[in-house]
Amino acid sequence: MTVREQIEITEAAILNNNACTSTDEKNTHRVRYEDKCPYRTEFQRDRDRILHCNSFRRLKRKTQVFLSPVGDHYRTRLTHTLEVAQIARTISRGMRLNEDLTEAIALGHDLGHSPFGHCGEAVLNEICPHGFKHYLQSVRVVEFLEKKGEGLNLTFAVKNGIACHTNKVAATKEGNIVRLADTIAYINHDIEDSVRAGILQKSDLPNDCVRILGNTKTKRITTLIASVISHGTYDIDFEPEIRKAHDSLKAFMFERVYTNPAAKQEEAKAELLVKKLYSYYIENSKKLPDEYKSIMKKTDADRAVCDYISGMSDEYAVDLYTELFVPKFWK
Repeated sequence: MTVREQIEITEAAILNNNACTSTDEKNTHRVRYEDKCPYRTEFQRDRDRILHCNSFRRLKRKTQVFLSPVGDHYRTRLTHTLEVAQIARTISRGMRLNEDLTEAIALGHDLGHSPFGHCGEAVLNEICPHGFKHYLQSVRVVEFLEKKGEGLNLTFAVKNGIACHTNKVAATKEGNIVRLADTIAYINHDIEDSVRAGILQKSDLPNDCVRILGNTKTKRITTLIASVISHGTYDIDFEPEIRKAHDSLKAFMFERVYTNPAAKQEEAKAELLVKKLYSYYIENSKKLPDEYKSIMKKTDADRAVCDYISGMSDEYAVDLYTELFVPKFWK
């Protein structure tokens, strides 16, 4: 018996009846057939492929809320992803669901996020005829863009969880856990970053939310995790009172931080930068890297340019803009 087979037997013995096991044929289906690994389950293989891919590494230089913040302790898209994975695994373990599937979805959920956070996403959605949503782009990354067009050949359950992590019901309980873990993570770490940036004071948080959820990040996250676990596996959600407090805190953050001019003061520049790069490569598509020229031949220039720009880190996009549009001094 292989190590993988032993793990699969253990899963069958300990996981909840609502869990997605690693032997589920529909959810472990891959577009291209592959022999099974003797050591890892299908979802463990997906997790490892995501961890080792180029798009995952680029997350370390992509904006979470504050554009290229000065300081080591502000979140980036990568640290956000790791926090989501930790929260999601804790919930999954507490509910006896499949931790490996949960972690794979969490690690891959933002692979397609554009540079400059949701500002970059909004600009690409506006100017690209195909539209742009980061959760759908994340699926496109793992299906078509990674490994120079080969993709990662992930399982159906992981791709479905990635596609549904923002506002849809996933096909598995594990996918729905990641949707909640994402919002638990970003609301609470964005509060911490906003306090660090001087945009918020801890005393600004709504009293009712603090009373119900807790007066520190740790207490709030613990309360929210416990609420999901207590609510049960039939419907992955918070308990009603906790859901109300969570939604109120989220609305507060949108009003005070996510649309705050102080936090968004550089976004006009980022929008201009993305638009200039987009128009440049539409007009000069022959200057695209070869892998994106191949995409252009299969689809069109807009699809190729959008794929190229959305994959850039903030720093790479700024450097490329500088190279293309800022005059160099004669030496």
